[in-house]
Amino acid sequence: MDSALPPASSHNKAAFAFIFVTVMLDMLAFGIIIPVLPHLIVDLIGGSIAKAAVWTSAFGTVYMLMQFVFSPVQGTLSDRFGRRTVILISSFGLGMDFIVMALTPTLWLLFVGRVISGICAASFSTANAYIADIVPKEKRAAAFGMMGAAFAVGFIVGPALGGFLGHFSIRLPFWVAAVLSLINFCYGFFVLPESLPPERRTKRFDWRHANPFGALVLLRRYPQVFTLAAVFFLINLAQFSLNSTYVLYTDYRYGWGPQTVGYTLGLVGLCSGLVQAILVRQLMPKLGERRMIMVGLPLCVVGYLFFGLSSVAWVFLLGIPFLCLGGLAGPPAQAMMTQQVDPHEQGRLQGALTSLASLAGVFGPAVFANLFALFISDHAPMHLPGIAFVLAAVLLTGATVLAHYAIQHFHAVPAAQPAENAAARLGSELSPVADIIAHEPVTNDQPESPR
Repeated sequence: MDSALPPASSHNKAAFAFIFVTVMLDMLAFGIIIPVLPHLIVDLIGGSIAKAAVWTSAFGTVYMLMQFVFSPVQGTLSDRFGRRTVILISSFGLGMDFIVMALTPTLWLLFVGRVISGICAASFSTANAYIADIVPKEKRAAAFGMMGAAFAVGFIVGPALGGFLGHFSIRLPFWVAAVLSLINFCYGFFVLPESLPPERRTKRFDWRHANPFGALVLLRRYPQVFTLAAVFFLINLAQFSLNSTYVLYTDYRYGWGPQTVGYTLGLVGLCSGLVQAILVRQLMPKLGERRMIMVGLPLCVVGYLFFGLSSVAWVFLLGIPFLCLGGLAGPPAQAMMTQQVDPHEQGRLQGALTSLASLAGVFGPAVFANLFALFISDHAPMHLPGIAFVLAAVLLTGATVLAHYAIQHFHAVPAAQPAENAAARLGSELSPVADIIAHEPVTNDQPESPR
């Protein structure tokens, strides 16, 4: 199949690379401000750390809430007007928003800036829809794995760079984040081709599909997608046990300071990136999507149990490789969902999935943080500092059961076939990164779509 594809133009060769860089730079820009945003809030409210903690929590909640609301809006807009327009507008908006936050003299304007950041960052759903457009169905798991690697790179480099820049000026990281986003916009403006031709777009913009709850109705129309989306939600919900308790838990139980926490988080990010960028691509032809899911989820359960039940630090560290290997499950699950949905609804699908991840971010931190606080308090039913990670393991055990049910009833459908034509239009050499994916052998784990 690959040898029959036409040569790619110079614009088309950079398409996959741009999407990869878009996700990486957006995550990098987001990560850069993580170490300095709370300190900027402290400065703007007059130095009260207690009040700053409340505002920081509110900033995080509103950011995820905006992603929940606007991810299906952007996905539906991309189904109607094309992916390129939505991605470029979001990159430009994110860059301008970081400038506003760098200059703001008041807390309320910084809060508004965070709201806009959440709206613009919802373009991740459109980036994933772009991947579904240009990558054949049998290679999408590897492609989504590369997107996971882009997230990991941003997570590793962003906070470290932001902390370094914050030593010079608390507002400097915002300026750097703005520059990265605007460079991304300029690069995409000149090199990014459209992946969704007019004949495959929806005829009109429908608000019933664009609201987050209306977008979730799409999942109910595809039974296998609905079940796998529940798995996707549980995976994301479990991950917020790390976001909300990792620093406090390791300090409480092992006495780790900021430097040790930084090193171990960097190790987690590095291992996750290697799994997403290399192992997913290498194991897909050997295991197939279904086995990858059923291998990855139990490994993640083991990793969380190591985290939650280890009384000594070296045993805790043994959980890191298990937790990162759990990342094998996400890309194939996402790829299987794209195979069930019509091509003109890929944007809505990715918007709905991003909304689910954002919904997990709205509720997850509060649940895990409060459980951690309860189980180390004098009123705890039992002393279990790692309760957040134990709960995460329970959630992923449920996800494993759901995934087993979903893949037993999974069948390929003709709806995914037009994506192969889109890949053919863009060419087999989308980029050096995409070339790795394009020349992977096709897995026989799934039956061919009926012709």
